[in-house]
Formats: sequence, C-alpha cells, structure tokens
Amino acid sequence: MTMLQETAEKALQHGKQFIPQGKVADYIPELGKVDPNQLGLCLLTTDKEKICCGDVDHRFTMQSVSKTATLAIALQELGFDEVFSHVMMEPSGDAFNSILKLDLASNRPYNPLLNAGAIEVISLLSPTSSFDELLSYIRVLCMDTDIVLDEDVYQSEYLTGNRNRAIGYLLKSKGVLQGDVLKTVDLYFKMCSLSVNARSLAGFGLILANGGIDPYSGRRILDGWVCRTVKTLMLTCGMYDGSGEFAVRVGIPAKSGVGGGIMASADNRMGIGVFGPSLDDKGNSISGIQALEYLSHELNLHIFESQR
Repeated sequence: MTMLQETAEKALQHGKQFIPQGKVADYIPELGKVDPNQLGLCLLTTDKEKICCGDVDHRFTMQSVSKTATLAIALQELGFDEVFSHVMMEPSGDAFNSILKLDLASNRPYNPLLNAGAIEVISLLSPTSSFDELLSYIRVLCMDTDIVLDEDVYQSEYLTGNRNRAIGYLLKSKGVLQGDVLKTVDLYFKMCSLSVNARSLAGFGLILANGGIDPYSGRRILDGWVCRTVKTLMLTCGMYDGSGEFAVRVGIPAKSGVGGGIMASADNRMGIGVFGPSLDDKGNSISGIQALEYLSHELNLHIFESQR
C-alpha cells in the first residue's frame, strides 16, 4: 500500500465517525431515500496515480457541483466579461437558495455558485447550448462517459422546485434573466440531476488542478484562466455559507452538492472526489468535510501551506 493510499484510507475512516451527526437532504424527496452511511473517496493526481476507497462507484446526482461545470463552460464559450456582466463574484454569507440580497441589495446574483447565480449562468448558455451538448461537455470535464440524467431525481426536483422558479421570475422581473424562465429553470434542474460518482468528481477536480489539460490524453479541455477563475470562486463561495470556515480549516478549492458530493481541486497536485450523503446544517457532506480536512493536513494541501 502506498503512502497516498494509506492516507486516503485513514481519511475515510476519520470521516465515517461524523456520519451520525448529519442527515440526508429530504426537501427533494428522491434524495431522502439515500443510505446516509455511505462514504467514498477518490484521488486522481497530476502524475496519473489513482487512489480509491469506500463507495467510489455509487452513483448520485451532481446537484450544486454542476454549478462549477456550467460556469466553466460559460466562461469558456462566452468569455469573462460577458458572464460577469450578469453575475457578481462576491461571497453572500447566505444560504444557497436565499433571495434576500438578490431582492434587497443587488439586481445581479452575488456569485455563480448560488442558485440564483447558477440559474442566470444557465440562461446565458441556453440560447446556444442544448441539454445534450452540455451533457457531452460535462462527460469530458469529469472523464466519465457514463454520466446520464437521473430521471427519478429530475422529476422529484421538477415537482418540488418552486423556489427556484421564483428565483427565475425574480431575475426576470429585474431584467437580468433574458430568456424563458421555465425553460431555463428546467435545464438547471437537469444539470443538477446528472448522475456521477466520486471518480467523476475527482476527474473534474483533476482537470481544474492541471490547468485545464487532461493529463491522460494531453488534450486541453479548458483555458487556464477559466480554471483559475472557477477555482477562486470555489475557494470563496463553493461550500455554501460554510465557505469561510472550510477555507480556513481545509484550504482546498471545493464545491459541494446536497446529493452528498464534494469536488475538490488541489492546484498542480490532484483532483479529489467525495461522496457522503449525510449533510451538515449548511448542506455540505459532514463526513466529506472531515475526510478532506484530514487529507489537507496530512498531505499539506492547504492553498496557503508554506511547507510544500
């Protein structure tokens, strides 16, 4: 067993201790059916080492991790200035589905990793990008050709997603969202309902960590500035309203989703994918955060770690 494999196994066991302190997301009924005791961890390094332990092959839905993918695609296809003329880059300090600042402080969403910001980014992509085209792009980003739409979760989101429709209509009323609200929000639901596993998220994290280049094929997937922008927003906004504490304790750019996934990107080192559906009160995988904090400490992965 390599040092990296041993460290990952210990991180997994450390994380498992915290599972009972959380609970699965049940506001989307289909997510409430998931076994909370699962935990998987996958590390893919820039020098092509693969480390997997636990429930790495279990499929779950991307949920908010998809926001980083659609942001990356929008930046790549539309450019920096166009995207950030519609959405800001600031942490909000509010819950992911909050509309307080959107209604009271600013017409533009505070950042692309909030629901409002992600819906606005989808509205920028939808005139020229179909669901199938976005799916194909995300398969490449995640190095996973088996990603498909989870129909059950999608239907569950569609039936219970009135708050997101309300966000869409609020954006429309402010003149920010230009397209059809229902079609835009429906595409947002579909992006959240893509079925991935911990390996998929590690693949995406690796592409970002490697400056947009797939180290296996040598193919450039994203421009370097796109990766830099996405990783910066992940560090400041990626863990909902727990982003500040996560940045201090773990210090790895990461994005979570209420399906239990966390995609993390340790610059020039590795991509990390986590699946742990037991969530804390912020909506983040409680065991996943603990596993990542363990890895960060043991492998000196904190972005401001001086001993590299």
